[in-house]
Amino acid sequence: MNIGFIGAGGMAKALARKWAAKHEVMLSGRDLDKTKAAAASLGVRSGTAQEAASFGDVIVLATRWEDVFPAIENAGGPAAFDGKTVIDINNPVSIETFRTTRENGGSLTQAIADALPGAKVAKAFNMSQVAVWEDPDMIYDGRQLVTLYTSDEEIDETVAGLIADVGSEPLRLGSNAHAYQLEAAAAIVIKFLFAGRDPHTVFNFIQPEVKAIR
Repeated sequence: MNIGFIGAGGMAKALARKWAAKHEVMLSGRDLDKTKAAAASLGVRSGTAQEAASFGDVIVLATRWEDVFPAIENAGGPAAFDGKTVIDINNPVSIETFRTTRENGGSLTQAIADALPGAKVAKAFNMSQVAVWEDPDMIYDGRQLVTLYTSDEEIDETVAGLIADVGSEPLRLGSNAHAYQLEAAAAIVIKFLFAGRDPHTVFNFIQPEVKAIR
């Protein structure tokens, strides 16, 4: 599978490093020289945002949340995402109030889906800091990390597979109507991280029946 990143920061690099073992990956960033260097260190490709959007069967939106919609335009606009699976990993959270910035119970993910009618959109990887995704084991308190996500049903298998490929256990919360819940949950983690908690701080979904089966 081809995976294109719009963004080349810490989250993009952490996920790209793991996916590169099974998939073809391309990073894109505003600073092309830094992006090339990052891609070379990971053994993946680099390109412009437009090239990443064209390259990927899956497109990961890995910019700052404030930059998501300008980044979509820079990648070629909504038409560039037609037929693609798009994964939103962003959190629209104010670091002053530690509350989501979206109004009326809406989510950034749903706004992205509305802006990209030709794409299938998912929310994932937003509830943990970069250090968690860099972790080779993904074991917390003796249990594999569970990654909650939302998605259109048509791409459920694709998103779940990509979560499993980084070493986490996928658990679908539902459609993107529930994405605001993931963003609000992430706001709690972000608040504690800014208060000085260890960057490996996570919410893990404990499933006693799953551990019992194993």
